[in-house]
Amino acid sequence: MEWLQVIVLALVQGITEFLPVSSSAHLVLPAQLTSWPDQGLEFDVAVHFGTLIAVLAYFRKDLLSMLWAFGQAPAVYAARSSEVPSNAETEQAAQGIVQLLKLGLATIPVVIIGFLGKDFIQDNLRTVPVIATTTMLFGAALWYADRRPTTNTTITWQAAAIIGLAQSIALIPGTSRSGITITAALLLGLSRVEAAKFSFLLAIPTIAGAQLLLSLDLAAGNLDTDLAKVAAGAALAGVSAYLGIHYFMQLVERTGMLPYVLYRLVLGLVLFGLVYSGI
Repeated sequence: MEWLQVIVLALVQGITEFLPVSSSAHLVLPAQLTSWPDQGLEFDVAVHFGTLIAVLAYFRKDLLSMLWAFGQAPAVYAARSSEVPSNAETEQAAQGIVQLLKLGLATIPVVIIGFLGKDFIQDNLRTVPVIATTTMLFGAALWYADRRPTTNTTITWQAAAIIGLAQSIALIPGTSRSGITITAALLLGLSRVEAAKFSFLLAIPTIAGAQLLLSLDLAAGNLDTDLAKVAAGAALAGVSAYLGIHYFMQLVERTGMLPYVLYRLVLGLVLFGLVYSGI
């Protein structure tokens, strides 16, 4: 890859990772529609690592709270077993542990399906027709979900499982991981802010798992990459992702999902036009 491609793709990844427009689609498209070579899975995962650092930094207070709660697990267990009286601190810790476990539950489907289907997806689904179809299809689903009323204020165990199953669909390029998980959460009656927050927190174990797979490939010596370009890509993706999260969380309640839905529909139509025009 040339440096221009590194910069463009890293910025695209960072900006789109947490918007419901599919960052994977935007990383695939340049190689499909230009003379640029495919950047390869190692670069994709590297820039995802940058976005992982961004989401860790943005939600650091929530994560530290959950880590503190995990450390209080013995006290919570003692309170639940009536060995000692419960208090506000143990109740807060219990809530943090439950949230952590729900994120773990929601992560299981994508780990299993991703492990089993990685090669098939890599070889068969990173194409413009697939991206065009999923971009429009799941854009319409997001629009429908966004029109549903808010009926729930918390994520139940069942909701966490459903959102986790929805996340596994995002292994198909063009679906959008944040888009499909926000769609599922909205359909379950969560508010836009709560849906987005759970989606972004759920990205942490998902992206971390992808980093583990890359580390295994690196340990096996299966990758040949330019470390300087990969590091630069990760850094640029991280900075742009942090800004993307910040402004999305600030604006989502006011703007809703319609701007992203319209963008997806237009993008899908453009891609279908390119496919059928033979470009």
